[in-house]
Amino acid sequence: MTERVQMTLTRSLGLEQSTCSSSSRFRSSSHPPRPLGCHDSIISFGDSLADTGNLLRISRSEGRPTHAGFLPYGETYFRRPTGRFSDGRLVIDFVAEWLGLPYVAPYYGDDGGRSAADFGKGVNFAVAGATALDAGFFEGREMGNSLPNESLAVQLSLFKELLPSLCNTSSDCKEFLGKSLVLMGEIGGNDYNYPFFMGSDLEEIQDLVPLVLGEIVSAISELIDLGAVTILVPGNFPIGCLPVYLTEFQSSDKEEYDPSTGCLNWLNEFSQYHNKQLQRKLNHLRELHPQANIIYIDYYNAALRFYESPHKFGFDGGILRACCGGGGTYNYNSSALCNSNARVCDDPSAYASWDGIHFTEAAYRWIFKSMADGSCTVPKLDISCPSVAFE
Repeated sequence: MTERVQMTLTRSLGLEQSTCSSSSRFRSSSHPPRPLGCHDSIISFGDSLADTGNLLRISRSEGRPTHAGFLPYGETYFRRPTGRFSDGRLVIDFVAEWLGLPYVAPYYGDDGGRSAADFGKGVNFAVAGATALDAGFFEGREMGNSLPNESLAVQLSLFKELLPSLCNTSSDCKEFLGKSLVLMGEIGGNDYNYPFFMGSDLEEIQDLVPLVLGEIVSAISELIDLGAVTILVPGNFPIGCLPVYLTEFQSSDKEEYDPSTGCLNWLNEFSQYHNKQLQRKLNHLRELHPQANIIYIDYYNAALRFYESPHKFGFDGGILRACCGGGGTYNYNSSALCNSNARVCDDPSAYASWDGIHFTEAAYRWIFKSMADGSCTVPKLDISCPSVAFE
C-alpha cells in the first residue's frame, strides 16, 4: 500500500484503535439508551456472517456444493453441517437464544415453504457471498466474477413479497414489524472483499464506501417505513486480522503490522473508515426517525479485544491462525480451503478464526456478549425482557 493512500485513510479516520467503550463518542445526548422490550421474531439480512443455511439450500437446488454443507462445518454444536460458515453457532443464533426464540429459519427452505408457520418467529434472508450493492455492479467494473445475485436489495424485495403471508393488513404488518428485532447484517464486507482479492486499488475500493452505505441506509429507511422499530446494524470487523487477508497481503515490511496484534494496520484502518462513515449515516437516520431504535453494533472493537489479549478470551491456539485450513503461516490457503480433508485443530474454542474468513463459535459468543451487555453498542443496548439472560 502506498504511503499517500495510508495517510489519506488516517486523516479521514481521525481515530486510533480503541476499546468498545470509546464508541460512546458517537452517542448523542439526544438519543439516550431506551429499553427495547421483548421481541416476537427476528428478521435478518446479510451475508455469510449471518447465513443460517440459505446458500446451502440454494447450492443444493442448483446442484453445486458449498463448503458449509460438509463437515467439519457445524461439528462443534450441531454435530452436522447446517450451512453456517463456522464450526457452530453464529451471533444471530446467540441472539435468538437470548430472546427465547427458535433459531432463525433460512428463507430458502428445502421444500420452498414460505408460510407463516415457517417464519412466524423469524426469517433469515442472509446469503453467504451477498453484497450490499448489486452483483452486476462489480462484474461490470471487473471487481468480481460470477457473484451471487443475493444483494441487500434482492433480500429486501424477498422480504416484502413474504410479508403479506405474515400479516393481513398494513396496520397488522406494522405491528408485526414493531415487535420484531431486525438484524441488518453484517452486510457490506463482501463489497470490499471481492475487489480487494481481484487486485483493485485501495483508493478505488474506498470510493465504494458511500455507495455501500447508501444501500444499507436505504434498506433501513424502507424497513422503518414498513413498521420496523428496533434495528441492529453491525459494522465491519478488523479485516487486517483475518488469515485470508494476512495471507493475501503478507508483507516483509514490519511497519505494516500492528506490533501488539500482528494485524495489518492499513486494512484495519480501512475497516475503521467504513465504520466511522456508517455511524455518521446512522446518526442522521436517528434524526429522521426518532421513533426508531437504530443500534450500531461495534463488531470491530468487539473482535479487536481478543486480538489484543487472546489468552484472556481463551484463544491459546494462535490468534491469527485458522482452526481449519490448508497450511501456511496462518493456516489459510486459497487453493486448499477448509473441508473434510483439511487440517482441523483439536479444539476450535482455542481459535478465533474458523476457516480463515469466518469466526469460530467461541469468537461469535464473545462478540455476542459484547453486544448483549451493551459495551459495544451505540447507543447502549437495553432489552428489558424478563426471560432475557445470557451466560
